[in-house]
Amino acid sequence: MNRIISLKEIHADDRPRVGGKAYALWRLANGGFTIPDTLCVTSDVYREFVSRTGLRERMLLELHRKDFKEMRWEEIWDCATRIRNMFLTQGFPEDLYQDLQKNLQDHFQNRSVAVRSSAPDEDDARSSFAGLHASYINLSGAAAIIKHIRLVWASLWSDAALLYRQEIGLDVEKSAMAVVVQETIAGDCSGVAFTRDPNNSRQAVIESVHGLNQGLVDGEIEPDRWMIDRESGNIVRHTQPERRHWFIPGRGGVDRAALPDEKAGRPPLSEQTVKTVWATARKAEKYFQAPQDVEWTYLEKRLTLLQSRPITTLGSGNTEDQRGWYLSLHRSFDNLKDLRRKIEEELIPAMVDVAEKLGEKDLSGLSEAALAAEIRRRWEINHKWVNVYWTDFIPYAHGVRLFGQVYNDAVQPKDPHEFIDLLTDTDMASLARNNMLLELAAIIRHNQILKQKLKQGDDTDLEPGFKSMVDAFIEKFGDLSCAVTGGKDCVLGTAPLFRLLLELSEHPPPVSMRKGGRAKRLQENFINSFSGKDKDGACELLDLARSSYRLRDDDNIYLGRIEAQLLAAVQEAKQRLQKRPAEALQSVLEEIDFKEGSAIQSSPAHAAGKYPLQARQLTGQPSGPGISKGKARVIRHHSELADFKSGEILVCDAVDPNMTFVVPLAAAVVERRGGMLIHGAIIAREYGLPCITGVPDATTLIKTGDDITEDGYLGIVTIGETGESVTKKENDNGP
Repeated sequence: MNRIISLKEIHADDRPRVGGKAYALWRLANGGFTIPDTLCVTSDVYREFVSRTGLRERMLLELHRKDFKEMRWEEIWDCATRIRNMFLTQGFPEDLYQDLQKNLQDHFQNRSVAVRSSAPDEDDARSSFAGLHASYINLSGAAAIIKHIRLVWASLWSDAALLYRQEIGLDVEKSAMAVVVQETIAGDCSGVAFTRDPNNSRQAVIESVHGLNQGLVDGEIEPDRWMIDRESGNIVRHTQPERRHWFIPGRGGVDRAALPDEKAGRPPLSEQTVKTVWATARKAEKYFQAPQDVEWTYLEKRLTLLQSRPITTLGSGNTEDQRGWYLSLHRSFDNLKDLRRKIEEELIPAMVDVAEKLGEKDLSGLSEAALAAEIRRRWEINHKWVNVYWTDFIPYAHGVRLFGQVYNDAVQPKDPHEFIDLLTDTDMASLARNNMLLELAAIIRHNQILKQKLKQGDDTDLEPGFKSMVDAFIEKFGDLSCAVTGGKDCVLGTAPLFRLLLELSEHPPPVSMRKGGRAKRLQENFINSFSGKDKDGACELLDLARSSYRLRDDDNIYLGRIEAQLLAAVQEAKQRLQKRPAEALQSVLEEIDFKEGSAIQSSPAHAAGKYPLQARQLTGQPSGPGISKGKARVIRHHSELADFKSGEILVCDAVDPNMTFVVPLAAAVVERRGGMLIHGAIIAREYGLPCITGVPDATTLIKTGDDITEDGYLGIVTIGETGESVTKKENDNGP
């Protein structure tokens, strides 16, 4: 059986073997539509590759590291990254490689091609997988084609694709991937046609851009858009964007370039060509007997269809397809640059300004009605910024993931998370906060009179220099009272802050921030993987990734400052209600959708008797190297942070950026939530602490006071005595 087949060799029962995209192209060709010269690398080749190389077993181990249904998207991304790296670094069986090389070279010679996914479940009436698998444009030479076939195979295991399979109930383990290799048509203009608007069944939609379709598909270029009356075929409306860029063939791919003035001033399609596209798309709809999403390109007045798939989101627009949010995390480089500017230049300054202005208001002087109105206003403000957090800040976290993908593609390291070491030592807000705390603690440590005074709870008549530093800290970060109590008993004041400072003064952090030359060596190796202008792009991406890594932590600090002002108003109302009834205040506290504090969510309640015996070993994701032994301190609520003691191992659902001030006291970190890039893992690595994430039922099986040993290399937590005391942490200070 041939590993690579032409469309002419496909049979009616071959869909599982050739995948949805190739099968649709075969049908288009049989229907008389113009399509590019195309070959299909069957799913048999994928199965042969993963079987002969042992990748199938290794991938199953990754997928069974934790119950897939219990994995958060951060953990799924980690899993997907490791699997992708397997495809990149795994040797190719020689006979298989030679067969692919010969077939591809003999057929395409030196013509440029597109390499596109064609999974068996892709592009059917139930699941389109649009945008979830990889496609690569304008490749030449068998070696480059085979390299990108690997990457298409790997995209079967991307986090978004895995999440989507889970969402629609497909068996992840049975997944396979065929690949379409088709001649690149470098069209004068390209676009997509939706033969039925998902939001208006009486209309169709045609979108078009100058040049290649890449910018349109990735969402980087706003297209011209025509609404078509389905019955008459007439143009109902034409929406014209500001045309500034286009995508054109580049060296080994596509380049984004400034659009020439003569093209910027006119639409990609004339009215007549719009009608031609509509007529062809409508013909495809009738041929497939279902509304279609058709991708096409125009070259020298010749219309070529690149693919056609059923539209799976027809109806009210409210669909069960959840990919929108998943895909929002996967932004392009140019999109991320725009998002960075927006966050750094607009959103963060606005958040700081909002928090400061809210803090200036004297709540004690407000009437009951005015205070109730102020609580409502603050809740609305906080709600607005929480939405901004999900729509802008969370997607910006993809900057780190995009860098990781590019780094692994270029360097192909044995450790797929090696790239994280290039992102450390950034100027995070939580670390700046912690450094100020350590400076204040050092002053207390060397001033016994001050220490004794604070131990006695006396914070009056503090030395001017120390007080000014405390005031500066509070002005910038707050006094920690709400962070410690979680809003349950939030009383703005310095008592929690001074309690923490006393602990830090008596027990300085046992580790120092990681410094050294490893990051420099890795950076040089990464940059040197590129040549020419690509080096500049690599440097720019690294800088963006560091910004994304830093803001993945900072955003919660800024958001927490706004939430603290809401908490302050709520607490003012509660204090008044303790003295006398007030209908306006009672009413507002009952009506707003407000949960007290940001309580740390512990593991779901478990049925009695599920754990009849104490667990000895728990496993999770190694997220910070090192080995440490100590007493466990299980934190289920922010109010428990006040009890944290130096040298304890922090065990929690997740380290909230608003609680990272206790991390310098910790000997290690254990989190129920998983992921190499969650806040706790980031901060633990910055302090050189062993860290394990994604430990199921960590806060249930581990008790405060338990002796535990944490192996951050293997991701194993051992409960109980293990013999000799051990503390080993990574400290790379090499040149």
